[in-house]
Amino acid sequence: MVELDFMKSEYIPFLKNYHLDTEQREFTAMPMGALEKCEKDVERHPIVILYKGEPAGFFVLHEGDGPKTYTDDPHALLLRAYSISTSFQGKGIAKESMKRLPGFVQKHFPDKKEVVLGVNHGNQPAKTLYLKAGFEDRGGRFHGRKGEQFILHMPIYSVNE
Repeated sequence: MVELDFMKSEYIPFLKNYHLDTEQREFTAMPMGALEKCEKDVERHPIVILYKGEPAGFFVLHEGDGPKTYTDDPHALLLRAYSISTSFQGKGIAKESMKRLPGFVQKHFPDKKEVVLGVNHGNQPAKTLYLKAGFEDRGGRFHGRKGEQFILHMPIYSVNE
């Protein structure tokens, strides 16, 4: 079972021992570094991915100015620093966490209408995951610090729509 939860102090030991291989670290931030930025910016919300109740992954939902590079939609959240710790990879956790994302956003950020992200042109496995999970490639691109980024969008529909 996969669940999403806001960061809690009990997850710190896991995040301190978080592991990603070198190739993956090229495309995402490590959780402790991302968490430091969250502590300085109230618009960044750290989220822990739980697998059978145990921390397995991490990402940040960034509102306010965060999504502006990716979309003009004032009702968007930016997904950043997404990863699954190496020891939990290959169990379907990433795919399941993405399936749970729209419900999590609806519950905790009810005014948001989409989640956007930038995925590096060279990170095909991540792009494939995001597209299978419901993100859309609408043709948007930008040049990030590590090369061209695909801008992907996941619409968030309310129960009333």
